[in-house]
Amino acid sequence: MSQVTMSEPVIAVVGAGAVGGLLAALLDRAGVEVVAVARPETARAIAAEGLTIHSPHFGDGVSRITAVTEIPDGANVILATKAFALPAVIGSLAQARPAEVVSLLNGIEHLAILRDHAPGALVAGASVAVESTRLSPTVIEHRSPFLRLTVPANAADSGITAAWRKAGLDVTVAGTDQEVLWAKFRFLAPMALLTSYWRLPIGAALERDAALTTAVLTDVARVASRDGVPTDAGQLATALAALPASMRSSLQNDLEAGQRSELDAIGGALARRGRSLGADTAAVDGLLADLTAR
Repeated sequence: MSQVTMSEPVIAVVGAGAVGGLLAALLDRAGVEVVAVARPETARAIAAEGLTIHSPHFGDGVSRITAVTEIPDGANVILATKAFALPAVIGSLAQARPAEVVSLLNGIEHLAILRDHAPGALVAGASVAVESTRLSPTVIEHRSPFLRLTVPANAADSGITAAWRKAGLDVTVAGTDQEVLWAKFRFLAPMALLTSYWRLPIGAALERDAALTTAVLTDVARVASRDGVPTDAGQLATALAALPASMRSSLQNDLEAGQRSELDAIGGALARRGRSLGADTAAVDGLLADLTAR
């Protein structure tokens, strides 16, 4: 499980969890040269057992994927870790001198860091819509009847986008990095904060305090609009209300389990961007303070 070097750019999936592991397995099924980059114990387990995928959409199967602990030199990198794990992998990323880095991280602050540590590489902020859960280090359950990837225009012709399409995945090209990241973040942030604050699924969380919900959505829309992505709070409310009422956020699950969470990458990032743009985020600040205190 040492670092490997390939003559052609291999796709290295950093973070072989619920999303990264699923993508790695689907790429492997399509005959794409892919490695999973993971912590030593996870890499050993994948090397021994492969990655088992249970999916009503893609079918069940076991993929025997090469697992490593360092990013291969010159790789095309799919970054699929939790946002808080970025500091732990950024050194390996810089040392590998990747050809491409397509990030699936939540939040709006990570691209500048990636570009600083991968000079000369194509760096793109993409997003993924999927419900997937890691049942063990080597078993992943894909629960949603979809897996949708959105990439910015600068990654439309990238090797990673081509590989996703080769695997038959649903890939959309949509605008700039900022537009792609905000398109997801403006829905993710209020959903994650409200479900976590009320400790309720999204349907009940939206209805628990209508005034608070409106205030949070107004804050999010204000920051996104000032950041160059025009957003309407009413449209956000309509879109969130259309989600399955029983849906929970991963932030909510992590906080309730006492695990390390993406609270700072979601709520903290939103508040910081608001301050930098002179946008009022009082409602978001209140939820963030309460959740941080917990």
